[in-house]
Amino acid sequence: MNTTTADRDYESYKQLLDLWARENPIKTNKLQVLLVVNGLLLSAVSVSGGFAQRNWPIYLGGAVFSLVWVLSIGRTSLFQKIWQVKINELARKYKDDDRFHIHDKTPHIQKTPKFLRIVGGVSSKYYLIGAPFVFCISWLCLFVYFLFANA
Repeated sequence: MNTTTADRDYESYKQLLDLWARENPIKTNKLQVLLVVNGLLLSAVSVSGGFAQRNWPIYLGGAVFSLVWVLSIGRTSLFQKIWQVKINELARKYKDDDRFHIHDKTPHIQKTPKFLRIVGGVSSKYYLIGAPFVFCISWLCLFVYFLFANA
């Protein structure tokens, strides 16, 4: 490989790394909004007399809101994964160039405290997609249950 190609690829690598990193606060903000809104929905249920049939609009709203959040966070995660794949492709292309391996955590992970490796090792995809999915299913179950409660 000539230097020009490697330098151009390194610029691409840096841009991809930046794009990948910028998605983390976006995903965090989306998750925080999801949690706040679901907390507000639970408060609305509580203020409106608890889990009762007359609160079906809240249950339906919670299900729809949470489903939209599954799709929104899923899209953000998808693009982050695409950039990660491209980053890894460039890193494989330049195996002996350390500049392309700054994202590789493998050699350093064992130097961190075991507790952090355990709790920090849980992939964000599980709670970023899982939490809104669980909320969606929960609100939907409440809606369906109370829809047919008197049937």
